[in-house]
Amino acid sequence: MTITIIGLGLIGGSLALSLRQHGLADQLIGVENHLPYARRALELGLVDEIHADLGAAVAPAGLVIVAVPMDAMLTVLPQVLDLVTDQQTVIDVGSTKGNLLAVVARHPRRRRFVAVHPMAGTEYSGPDAAVRGLFEGKTLVVCDAEASDPAAVALVEALFRALPMRVMYLGAADHDLHTAYVSHISHLTSFALALTVLEKERRGEQRIFDLAGGGFASTVRLAKSAPATWVPIFRQNRENVLDVLDEHLHQLQKLRELLVQEDYAGLTTELEHANAIRKIIP
Repeated sequence: MTITIIGLGLIGGSLALSLRQHGLADQLIGVENHLPYARRALELGLVDEIHADLGAAVAPAGLVIVAVPMDAMLTVLPQVLDLVTDQQTVIDVGSTKGNLLAVVARHPRRRRFVAVHPMAGTEYSGPDAAVRGLFEGKTLVVCDAEASDPAAVALVEALFRALPMRVMYLGAADHDLHTAYVSHISHLTSFALALTVLEKERRGEQRIFDLAGGGFASTVRLAKSAPATWVPIFRQNRENVLDVLDEHLHQLQKLRELLVQEDYAGLTTELEHANAIRKIIP
């Protein structure tokens, strides 16, 4: 099968590597408007060829993967659906679904589109960030599957199970709510922690970086993520992100008050309650 990937950054590039590794694509065609990325993707062998013309890239593909930032997705996905036939399948790999699915809800080719979110990634971006095996053992969320053609859903499910990934199904609204809690707030918190520490460093306290250990590095790692990727995600999932952010601030304030009051028994109780996360994330 010929597969076209639009957007050759971390997710698009990693999918290209995985599809090639598992023999799932006879030919990989890329679309990448950022010329340095396009050249680098060819140098790295992520795709066999790159087309500047969207129509030329889409026409020979059995599957089209749209892997552009979320704001661009709102424009690019309808353009792709304008070009496909009833024999082609289109997926996105975006981190939010509500706005996107609303944009294409009445498109004549809506049933050829399967909305998916591979729950995998790193803090890096661009073709050089592509990672072989990024998706192995991870979860693929398929959203609003009932709005897609069953044959298209079956093709997508079989493809990602072969990577191999677990597959689960959610409605778009549930997906956006849950990803706000397990993904989007993690990035926002990491950005905030980085800003906190950089403010201290601005005051000349470079020593805090000399003392930073693995715990700090792992917590602040996501702050290296590209704003061009994450601002559109925060914008499109704004209400859910604000909801979880309010709860996060509430929990921080509660812990602060326990420290102010020197209520260490209460602090112990709260931290022990937090330890219950072990049951969710071993």
